[in-house]
Amino acid sequence: MFESLQGRVAIVTGATRGIGLGIAQRFAAAGIQVLVVSRVQEDADRVAARIGAGATGFAADVSDKTACQAMAEAAMLRYGQIDILAANAGIFPSVALADMTVEQFDSVMATNVRSTFLCTQVVLPYMKARQFGRIVLTSSITGPVTGFPGWSHYAASKAAQLGFMRTAALEVARDGITVNAVMPGNIRTEGLDGMGAEYQAQMAASIPTGVLGEVADIANAALFFASLEASFITGQGLIIDGGQVLPESAAALV
Repeated sequence: MFESLQGRVAIVTGATRGIGLGIAQRFAAAGIQVLVVSRVQEDADRVAARIGAGATGFAADVSDKTACQAMAEAAMLRYGQIDILAANAGIFPSVALADMTVEQFDSVMATNVRSTFLCTQVVLPYMKARQFGRIVLTSSITGPVTGFPGWSHYAASKAAQLGFMRTAALEVARDGITVNAVMPGNIRTEGLDGMGAEYQAQMAASIPTGVLGEVADIANAALFFASLEASFITGQGLIIDGGQVLPESAAALV
């Protein structure tokens, strides 16, 4: 039986849709108070109201250091502590490598990687002061394990998150802080809906379980990493993909 997380405080970035929304809702259901972070205040407020009295909306561009510092300060002002960071904000625009601009590459790296660094950096002083912290990054199987045409910048960013995670975990290990990552496969979200039914059918066919993952699958894993019971796990990435990365070829799918 897991110890209660009632009264713990989490910051969840990219929390108004998809996996981030699922994490925010799952945390709240476990009794965690949540700062719901989005670029748009109205979206953050809407989700916070939907989650309940323990949630607060906050608008921040998490690729900007000043905005990240304001985010951490807002959490402290509202709740008095920061126990958990779910660094989930990310984008995955599709563009072929031959056509990719420097601006497009930099935009993905800023949103996906720089934000991971900045959000982690600004919460550390508050976590270290209490000698407790759980940092959970949303990476992916794309980049660290697999590849997909059009996502070379996204793949690079997701692999970079894991490199960051491993060294960050070493630097804070003596402070009661863990740093881990969830690595989703193909999860049914608004973003995946935008890829179209044919893409979704192809992806489901490539997964040994035969189905796409659900947001709750990732949210539950993030909750475990945030738990007290996960205190001896740090610097690790957990693949949640229905076995998608296992087959060496289509012939292995039975």
